[in-house]
Amino acid sequence: MTQRRFHYEQAFEYYLRIHRVPYVAVDEARKTLLPQGRHPGSLATIKSFDFVVYAPEGKYLVDIKGRMFGSQKSPWSLSNGRLESWVTREDVEGLEQWQKLFGEEFRPIFVFAYCLHQQPPDTLFEEIFTFGDKWYALREVDLRDYRREMVLRSRRWQTVHVPKKAFLRISRPFSVRNLSPAESSCEVNS
Repeated sequence: MTQRRFHYEQAFEYYLRIHRVPYVAVDEARKTLLPQGRHPGSLATIKSFDFVVYAPEGKYLVDIKGRMFGSQKSPWSLSNGRLESWVTREDVEGLEQWQKLFGEEFRPIFVFAYCLHQQPPDTLFEEIFTFGDKWYALREVDLRDYRREMVLRSRRWQTVHVPKKAFLRISRPFSVRNLSPAESSCEVNS
């Protein structure tokens, strides 16, 4: 496994490994340089994404976005507005650039890895799993759908988000069941 700083990325990598989904982890410690910057002869950089995932029906460029879900007082309510979907403009632009470099056969997606305060009710998420002593649920959204629905969240921080109703409409659970026809033998709560 690649050395990762954030538990969300570690949890996602663990999820891929236990389900034997082929992937390549991107080394975020190295900046990616492109031959053409804004000025002739200069180098441009692109914000890194986290994983290239290979599945029977497609190839994915995955940028993990870790978020807490709910609150200690109200851990399971979707009405509390805590299903966070914000990213930076740089995240969106970077994934678009990577997709152009990799080609149309690679689908760029954001995977929101929600860390849950405690084990949720069975009906709230399609699939949950544990990593370390935490519970996680994963939702994916295609970059094109995200871009179409995104609105400014903070001009100062250059962040955008998708309003909750639109996010629930355009996102779906990220699951190996969507990636691979083979059943896994690992313990995952459904």
